[in-house]
Amino acid sequence: MIHTTIDFDKPGKQQGFLQVPYSHNLGGWANVMIPVTVIARGKGPTVLVLGGNHGDEYQGQIAIMKLARELEAEKVGGRLILIPSLNFPAARTSTRLSPIDGMNMNRAFPGEAEGPVTSQIAHYLRTVLFPLSDAVIDIHSGGRSMEFVPCSHMHLVSDREQRRRMYDAMLAWGTGFCFIYADIAGTGLLPVEAENQGKTVVTTELGGGECIPASVHRIAQSGLKNVLVHLGVLKGRVAPRGKPPILTQALNREDYILAPESGIFEITLDLGSKVKKGQTVGYIHHLERPDRAPERIVAASGGYLITMRAPCLTQQGDCIAVIARQVSEREVLTA
Repeated sequence: MIHTTIDFDKPGKQQGFLQVPYSHNLGGWANVMIPVTVIARGKGPTVLVLGGNHGDEYQGQIAIMKLARELEAEKVGGRLILIPSLNFPAARTSTRLSPIDGMNMNRAFPGEAEGPVTSQIAHYLRTVLFPLSDAVIDIHSGGRSMEFVPCSHMHLVSDREQRRRMYDAMLAWGTGFCFIYADIAGTGLLPVEAENQGKTVVTTELGGGECIPASVHRIAQSGLKNVLVHLGVLKGRVAPRGKPPILTQALNREDYILAPESGIFEITLDLGSKVKKGQTVGYIHHLERPDRAPERIVAASGGYLITMRAPCLTQQGDCIAVIARQVSEREVLTA
């Protein structure tokens, strides 16, 4: 169902669209037009770079748009496929979910060729773009719901050689923290689909919120370029790291703290702080009963505060904090 104006086998630089059929009340023959840039030259790996998986996550969208404008084919060895705003309807409305079909792009896989718009995009990635690619970069932040310590992250895939490739690429981003994470909110993730196809998958959580500091934009943009150099598709030298990153992982459900009731959430620790098991992480204050003592939120495990809820107003069941324990390189690569 998806048509593209791009010839993925053509050398040079092309700017075009993925065109997804979509009829609405004022457009019977309309298409969703997803911008895509392809830059190819000579032999080398194919790397697919994605931003805007969620429409309220801006860091990756900006980094990819800037790269697509400034990069010429002479700097590439292989092929770069750049899609800054993958869930384009969500990006236009600054929402996590698509306003067209209410779907979460990061829960839409494997997708359906003739399904809703989001599902069609997922199916196209799975059947066309992932098979073309050697590596997939999916840039995330916490959006409007979470605020992260800027970190590159990954899953612990079972294939050890693939895991090593992903680990090295994760480190190449150059973030102070690296994070090994689990999926507690359902299946159908984009990175998992790419991992299942054996790809080197690089993902991030680069801050969050509506107001993004310049320092986070710098991490997004410099880290993306460094990973592309590391993967061999962008010419240049890999920037050396300063001190080693703090490696962390949260693989148990208890590491992901969910709000036991609704109210106003107050965090009591700074992001990146060390946390002891049993330590108070924050409080939930009761809107309807300000005379009641707030609900104390306690860490069930020790480690680092990797992320916290961004909006203070919180509903029961919202994730309000994640505590990730520090691990060694050996633990990550041999677990």
